[in-house]
Amino acid sequence: MAGTRDGLNWPRAQALAAAERASYIARNPESARLAGQAAQHLLFGVPMHWMNDWSTPFALTVREASGARFRDADGHKYIDFCLGDTGAMFGHAPPPVAQAIARQAARGYTAMLPSEDAAPVATELARRFGLPYWQFALSASDANRFVLRWLRAATGRSKVLVFNGCYHGTVDDVFVDLVDGVPTQRDSLLGQVHKLTDHTVVVEFNDLPALEAALKQGDIACVLAEPVMTNIGMVLPQPGYWEAAQQLIKRHGSLLVIDETHTISSGPGGYAQAHGMQPDALVVGKPIGGGIPCAVYGFTEELARRVEQAKHDAPPGHSGVGTTLSANMFAMAAMRANLEQVMTEQAYQHMFALAAQLAEGLRAVIERHQLPWCVTQIGARTEFQFAPTAPHNGTLAQAILDSDLERIIHLYLLNRGLLITPFHNMLLVCPGTNETDVERLLSTFEDCVGNII
Repeated sequence: MAGTRDGLNWPRAQALAAAERASYIARNPESARLAGQAAQHLLFGVPMHWMNDWSTPFALTVREASGARFRDADGHKYIDFCLGDTGAMFGHAPPPVAQAIARQAARGYTAMLPSEDAAPVATELARRFGLPYWQFALSASDANRFVLRWLRAATGRSKVLVFNGCYHGTVDDVFVDLVDGVPTQRDSLLGQVHKLTDHTVVVEFNDLPALEAALKQGDIACVLAEPVMTNIGMVLPQPGYWEAAQQLIKRHGSLLVIDETHTISSGPGGYAQAHGMQPDALVVGKPIGGGIPCAVYGFTEELARRVEQAKHDAPPGHSGVGTTLSANMFAMAAMRANLEQVMTEQAYQHMFALAAQLAEGLRAVIERHQLPWCVTQIGARTEFQFAPTAPHNGTLAQAILDSDLERIIHLYLLNRGLLITPFHNMLLVCPGTNETDVERLLSTFEDCVGNII
């Protein structure tokens, strides 16, 4: 088993894991039946192969979800602190979005033409994020992919710089890590035939000398980054890091793309607005439409003009940017309702207060049991990590991951009606979460800890 076991009674933990798996199997016969049925025609037995990566012996089937709660096929009710790993960050089926979808359902889904919602959505995005020009995609993966294409065309440079351990969806360019200090294409990337390291540069987050050394080469079109790394476990920028990094990026003629898909938890305008950053481009995916597949990306005035010029100078034909369903009427209606009525300042204040309660409670449990763990909070997003202090780069974050321990904790919580995000220990709160929900999570988490020390 990788990672730390400091302070744990591992035989007790293993016995607990076995008991929790048996309990899950016994209490979920309908999900088991549906999993068996799905295996007949679904590759890997699930709609997407990563749905098998939860802590459960077989996939849990969801029947319905609303607000901070969902019900499974066996009738069990859950408080959801995963919220679709940010896709449902503002709760499942927010009423204004549900109503907008219902209205649009009778008015058409897609037409390859603008709808009446297009201009209001772009206006609101410009107001929130401080970037005047916007385009749309169906996912953050697509949005990041399109932005890289636009910026390579606009700058005439071929390379992109990412941070070790990053994740920006299924964009091939980002699947490069540092292995013993050497840029290396990830072995997990299936079917990749082109050498990614020819056009992708990777450095450690928070390492200004490494960033400057890479930028000095003069061939990097853009730096693609989350302002806080999230997918490998949260890695916060050190004080002054982004201020200095932005100066370096500008000095060497590169551009900064901020991926706010997860850090939109920081506030109505995301982390960049909350912390005074000035990116050249910005991407938001999963939560922007209240759970409907869509994403947005915006440019500064200067970059927008360069992008338009690049398109004007190119020969006629497909640009490689956009899909037929991008900016469809259905998604635009959902985005407008979510931006105007759900992603409000009031909603964020409610979420911030509950996330603070959750973070403080987790720290108290960890301290009471003298565990060498830490807790990090970014707005409505909270995470506990198996190290006494938060990691400051991807290598350190990777080293403290402990998938076996995560699975025990996650399944223990799930069997008691509490869902947190798989792959790491992230918890989200939404407008529908309340103080009692947080207290229940903390109490159950403490019970779990008590069973493994």
